[in-house]
Amino acid sequence: MVARLVIAAPSSGAGKTTVATGLMAAFAGRGLAVSPHKVGPDYIDPGYHALATGRPGRNLDAYMCGTGLIAPLFLHGSRGCDLAVVEGVMGLYDGAADQGELASTAQVAKLLKAPVVLVVDASSQSRSVAALVHGFASWDPEVRIGGVILNKVASDRHEHLLREALGESGVPVLGVLRRAPAVATPSRHLGLVPVAERQAQAVEAVAAQAEQVLAGCDMEALLALARSAPTLDAMPWVAEVGERLHAGGSVVPSRSALRNDCPPRPVVAVAGGAAFTFSYAEHTELLRAAGAEVVTFDPLRDERLPEGTSGLVIGGGFPEMYGEQLSANEPLRKAVAELAASGAPVAAECAGLLYLARSLDGHPMCGVLDADARMSERLTLGYRDAVAVSDSVLAPAGARMRGHEFHRTVIEPGAGPLAAWGLRQPERRVEGFVQGGVHASYVHTHWAGSPEVAARFVEHCA
Repeated sequence: MVARLVIAAPSSGAGKTTVATGLMAAFAGRGLAVSPHKVGPDYIDPGYHALATGRPGRNLDAYMCGTGLIAPLFLHGSRGCDLAVVEGVMGLYDGAADQGELASTAQVAKLLKAPVVLVVDASSQSRSVAALVHGFASWDPEVRIGGVILNKVASDRHEHLLREALGESGVPVLGVLRRAPAVATPSRHLGLVPVAERQAQAVEAVAAQAEQVLAGCDMEALLALARSAPTLDAMPWVAEVGERLHAGGSVVPSRSALRNDCPPRPVVAVAGGAAFTFSYAEHTELLRAAGAEVVTFDPLRDERLPEGTSGLVIGGGFPEMYGEQLSANEPLRKAVAELAASGAPVAAECAGLLYLARSLDGHPMCGVLDADARMSERLTLGYRDAVAVSDSVLAPAGARMRGHEFHRTVIEPGAGPLAAWGLRQPERRVEGFVQGGVHASYVHTHWAGSPEVAARFVEHCA
């Protein structure tokens, strides 16, 4: 049994990340082993969660991984912990567009049988807060709202009015937080600035968030609420790769989970550093389980790929913020281009796609793809139902995966002669590039939902 809380809110901007991260850091500071989780595909918040707890921040995405994997992934991440804190996404009942409750915080809370703490931005209301909380608490009887944390409270008088109103709602107030500039985290075009780009300031902000939570929240009541969660009837997820039936009827061959007995292990280089911060912890675990030796490198600093690299994974991030520096590292750009030209497997998502392009905002990139990328005013955001258009190092043609797009850049052309994915929503289109051993696309995927992807990639590396 893992004690657990889901931190939710009526809408985005209420302070979920501040409260969730502050709670994680505060409980960890009391000596508890805290497991951090984030609902949805967000990559940035888990970086702050990891800073607060000293453990990898993990995502729980019911759209990309399926509802059946939420509890197993949760138990995998929280193994050996005293407490798990799950930060929600958007508003409590907001999920995938036109999919009902799918991928919502409410659905994940139900799948985890976890009590919910509702963070309410009280800055522009007093008695109306009771109606708001009552509505959220009664909307779905399967969602258990165990308490409220009032955020951005202006004064003692304001707090008194809020508490008086909520006294009639039946939902206890577990915390009251004043406005505190020190806990704020700067944002830009895709949300919060990642930890890797502001390490020292991020440490200070997380410490301030913990202090604010300790001063304003009833920690014992919150811990008691977390411990009231029942046992989950599920087994922890394991990074194993087995048979999986594709929509087209073909079966991916079964693959042993651990191939340590099959030396040499192929070296898979994974891009990291400040420009490439978007990754799921399970991807590395699956690559290792499929038999790879995973080595991280930083395209901003390293002039060579890791010794013996036979495959390359370049995930998401913010290359648009580091275009000049990435371009200046000409030796590494040349090494990446040579690796791709050799036919070695290269998997690139979003930021990786931009890095492989000929140019990004006029700065020369690796030139693997005959395409140019640039910043855009338009935000592209949403879940994607994808079908592999071409055979690649990640999937055979016809394989189906679910993914997510999140960027303010465009690449022209948007697809190569051999496209990566055919997308069915929000409009039908093909996108991405399959070129030799290269698979490059804007679509982020979560391999825990399709573990055969890692096996296929490592197979090609070997």
